[in-house]
Amino acid sequence: MMPAGCFFFLLLLTGGKASDSEQQVPDDHERGNTSSLESTELRGNETGDKPKRSYKCNFQAVINYLKLIEDKPKYTMSRPVEDHSTATLIYVSMAIYAILDVRERDQTFVSYVWIWLNWYNEHISWNPSDFCGLEHITAPTEFLWMPDLTIKEMTEKDKIHPSPYLKINHDGVVEYRDDQVVVSTCKMHIFKFPFDTQTCSFSFKSVLYSDKEVQILFNPNSKELTEYSRKVIQTRYEWLFVSLTSENTTEDLYFINQTAIVYSITMKRRAILYVANFLLPVFFFLCLDLASLLISHRGGEKLSFKVTVLLAVTVMQLILNEILPASSHRIPLIATYCIGVFGMMLLSLMETIFVMYLMEKDFQDDETDGDQSLNEIHEDKLDKGNFHSCFRGIKKCVHCASANDASADETSVPKEGSSQLTEVSLALEKVSDELGEIDRKMIQLSSNKEEKSGYWTRMAKKIDKAFSIIYVISASMFLVILFSIWSIPYTD
Repeated sequence: MMPAGCFFFLLLLTGGKASDSEQQVPDDHERGNTSSLESTELRGNETGDKPKRSYKCNFQAVINYLKLIEDKPKYTMSRPVEDHSTATLIYVSMAIYAILDVRERDQTFVSYVWIWLNWYNEHISWNPSDFCGLEHITAPTEFLWMPDLTIKEMTEKDKIHPSPYLKINHDGVVEYRDDQVVVSTCKMHIFKFPFDTQTCSFSFKSVLYSDKEVQILFNPNSKELTEYSRKVIQTRYEWLFVSLTSENTTEDLYFINQTAIVYSITMKRRAILYVANFLLPVFFFLCLDLASLLISHRGGEKLSFKVTVLLAVTVMQLILNEILPASSHRIPLIATYCIGVFGMMLLSLMETIFVMYLMEKDFQDDETDGDQSLNEIHEDKLDKGNFHSCFRGIKKCVHCASANDASADETSVPKEGSSQLTEVSLALEKVSDELGEIDRKMIQLSSNKEEKSGYWTRMAKKIDKAFSIIYVISASMFLVILFSIWSIPYTD
């Protein structure tokens, strides 16, 4: 099926040059004498039967009439114009049939396209009524001049053989269709990958002829081109076909102006697979790292957990490196996303190591202080034991003196020293009670010191609390800003 723009082109070509098919038909001396064909090829009988006219109703009759084989150099060696100053008009139309592959790393676009070429051959015309109403024929491409159009962005030659035939209309319009697998260069804008929209172009231009010799026409109705491509497209790979637009440009190549027709294919990536297989797992790893803030610092479970999560994000970065091209002039947002998450998790890991170091430092100080306290308590106990044993000895001596005084009282005169010893005994008992009270208070203070956290532990807890708040706020702001940039249309 030919696009509607081709019919407009046919009317354009035939309007000024072939308005009347009979006027375009050359005489018998130019094209050949049809009466001689009738006499030699159309056989009748001598009894008056009508001659058989089947010969004039097939393609071979038209080919012989046009002398495509006899005058092959005339039809193939130069542009099909009577005057060399006349430009050859070539109409180019295209439709996208399949999007086969988009290689971001190689910056290439692989597609299957339908291409229509139409041009006017001034050497060809015939009257359909002379050939049983035959308005067009099909002939091999080697019999006629072919435009030397090429796709400028094509990097690999199509392995499929081109169509070997073309269609020749009675008014001189030649139609040719060529379906190709085109491997072309395409500048990929991967800044918003995987929420990106790519535009790849096909530039049709002549290899040799200037715009004074060959002028390329196209269908400017982008809506019609888009609707037709959406109708015929079959395979889209991971892309959604958006539009097919066309425009013409003029290129100056070695001081020769050439007309080029640019067909631009716009497509949008289906990001659901990348969201499910890449973005969400990295986000879940970040959530696990945030949840690890609730794990106690005692032991090494928190540290090993954070290291495991960090290694998982590193594996995701290696996978991303295989997808994105190295020639990108801007860091893609998805790379920023991975680097940001990796950096925040790395800072969290370093903070955990620092906090555990402070707590370990406090634990080591407590062990040193504990050893010194045990030695002091042991020495105090020894001193107190000596003091109490001395006190018991003095008290025993006082009791002995009191007993001796009592026996002396029974026999003789009382002594003044006995009263003094009694007073000393009472004073020593009072001092002993006070020392016992001080001992109990010291034991209570020592137990309170053991229950109370050390200085470095308190500092570590304060640092961990402050970092946790800053970490949660920073991660939230980072994700909000990143996804808001993702939603803004990309401008190169």
